[in-house]
Amino acid sequence: MNTRGSRRLDRLAAGGLVVAAAMEWASSRATWLGVEAFDDKSGAASATLTGAVWATELTAVALLLAAGCVAGLALRRVGRRAVGVVCALAGAGVAWIPVRTLTQEIDTQRVHGLLSSTLEGGAQTATGTQAGPVGISEWAEISSVTLHYVGPGLSVAGAAVALVCGVILALRPGRDAATMNRYERVEGRRQCLRADLRAAPDSGRVMWDALDADIDPTSDSAEEGEPGEYR
Repeated sequence: MNTRGSRRLDRLAAGGLVVAAAMEWASSRATWLGVEAFDDKSGAASATLTGAVWATELTAVALLLAAGCVAGLALRRVGRRAVGVVCALAGAGVAWIPVRTLTQEIDTQRVHGLLSSTLEGGAQTATGTQAGPVGISEWAEISSVTLHYVGPGLSVAGAAVALVCGVILALRPGRDAATMNRYERVEGRRQCLRADLRAAPDSGRVMWDALDADIDPTSDSAEEGEPGEYR
């Protein structure tokens, strides 16, 4: 793969991470579970659990992937490779949460605990007359739990995108920009010339090379290895 194609591929992979982050963020805001409960004091109540409540890791992974996109575009080759590994692992790890929700039976005790803790926090009553998520009392019984497939499915898709883009970024991090490499070459040449000036300060060739590299051979900074430009 040529340099231009490799660089384009790593940019696409980094851009894909922000797409995965958006999908995980949207999944965390979507409804995952619909709950019907009955309280012998206040009667029947309906409640919903979003992805952020059911799986708090979704928001953290979304922020991680968004940061990975920025880092994948800004860092150098080794840094991009490390970012790809981290994002791929994050995608693989977060995928287990929606897959387990979609394939296994919903834990009604956990549902009850999440909704009753909402009520204890003062956000809502069992009748759902106040703003915010509906909570239930500790003595309420869960009548039924309905799984909404859109939220978990979106999370699975986002995790898959993060995994693929992370692997691509880790295996094909591309090459550093030409301007960055050119700066390194110039700075490396200056360091060598400063060393030559310290070793042979009277050499005419070294002095001319130093002047050509904008280094003042008569300055103390050139002898000490500090950047001293010729004026």
